[in-house]
Amino acid sequence: MQRVIPGKYIGQAKSNSSKSMMQRAVASAILAEGITIINNPCKSDDSKAALDVARSLGVLVSGDSTLTITRKPELLTPKEITCGESGFCARLFPPLLGVICDNIKINGKGTLTKRPMDFMVQPLHELGVEYALSNGKLPGQLSGALKGGNIVIDGSITSQFLSGLLMALVKAKEDSIVQVANLKSKGYIDLTLDVMSKFGVNVEHQNYKDFHIPGNQNYTPCELTIEGDWSGAAFHLVGGAINGRATVKGLQLESKQPDKEILKAIRLAGASISTSADSITATGRTLQSFDLDATDCPDLFPPLAALAANCNGTSRINGVNRLFSKESNRAESIMSALSNVGIQTQLKENTMYIAGGEISGGSIDSKNDHRIAMMGAILAINAKQPIEISNTSSVNKSYRDFFQTLAQFGIQVETC
Repeated sequence: MQRVIPGKYIGQAKSNSSKSMMQRAVASAILAEGITIINNPCKSDDSKAALDVARSLGVLVSGDSTLTITRKPELLTPKEITCGESGFCARLFPPLLGVICDNIKINGKGTLTKRPMDFMVQPLHELGVEYALSNGKLPGQLSGALKGGNIVIDGSITSQFLSGLLMALVKAKEDSIVQVANLKSKGYIDLTLDVMSKFGVNVEHQNYKDFHIPGNQNYTPCELTIEGDWSGAAFHLVGGAINGRATVKGLQLESKQPDKEILKAIRLAGASISTSADSITATGRTLQSFDLDATDCPDLFPPLAALAANCNGTSRINGVNRLFSKESNRAESIMSALSNVGIQTQLKENTMYIAGGEISGGSIDSKNDHRIAMMGAILAINAKQPIEISNTSSVNKSYRDFFQTLAQFGIQVETC
C-alpha cells in the first residue's frame, strides 16, 4: 500500500515505453525469421508476457536497454503457453499460433482467467482453427491450422482480436477479407498496421470495415524503437493540469496511439498544453467541466476521471461500455474510488457523469487494476488529506516505475 501526499505537481520526466507497441513488435519478431532489434523496450509485466511467449516458441531474446530477438527458421511447438495477465496477448496470439502450431494450450493468470474470450471461437473455426475454452474463458485448447478466407467479426468488444487476425492472416496461404462491424479503438488498429509495415507486411482497408489481406507475405526482421507511452504519460499531464506544471519527454505527436487524445481533454478543461520537438507540457489553470467521447481510447477513462474530479461543474465522459472487461469492472472501480474521496458520480447508459468538487483524501482500493492505482495517486495531489492506495504493485502491468516517477514531479509517496 502507498500513501500519496498532496502537493504541487511540478517537474519533468521521460515517458515510459509503450507496452501496446512493444507487444506488437514482439509478436511481429516471432514471425520474422532472422534478427530483430528493439530499442527502448517496455519492461512492463504485459511486455514480459509477450517475450515469454516468444521464448516458449524457441525465439532467443537478449539484452536490456536494447533487445536482440533472434527467430530461427524452425520454431518450437510447446504443449502450452501462458499470457500472464495480458488481455492483449490472450486475444492476439490465438490467430498467430494458428500459423505456428497444430495443437497448443493457451493459459493465463489472475484476472485474465475471468475475462471473456468466447467471441474468438466462431471466427477461428471458420478459418480452420478450433478453440475449446473453459466456459468461454481461459485456459483454452487450440488445434488446427489457420487458413485464409472471408469472415465477419464484431469489433464492439475489443479490437485486440482483429489485431491478431490481421497479423496472422498475412501468413495464410490464401487471401482473406475480414469484415468488421462496430469497430472500436480504431487507433489501436492503426498502431497494429504501422508496426506490421515496419516488418514489411501490409493490409488494406476501407474505412475500417473491410480489411483486404493478401496471403503468403513474409515478415522481414528490422530495427525499431518503441515510442513513449501516451496512456502512462496522461496521468502526469493531468497532474500538471490539476495543480502545477508537468513536462513529459519522449512522446510523439504523430503517434498512432489513441491515448494522445488526452491533449484534447486537457485543453477542453481549460489548462494549457505546449509542445516542442521532444516534450509535452501541461500547465494548470482554473479547470472547467468538459465533455469527451472516450469510446476509442478507453484506457484514458481513469486519468480523465481524475481530471474531471478537479473541474468546476459536471463532466461527461462517453464510452463506458468499453470498461466492463478490463482488469476490473473499470467503470465500477472508478466510481467507487471517486466516491471514497468525496466525488459524486452517476452512470447513465454509456456515459459517466463526474461532478467536480473537494477531494477529501482517504483510501482507494485499486481492485488490482494498474490504471485505478495510478488514478488514485493523481487524485491525491489536490486532496485535503493524503490518499492511501492498495495493491499498488498492479502498476507493474504497464508502468513499473510510476510511483517512483512521482518524485520527479515533487510528490511524496510513503509505503504503509
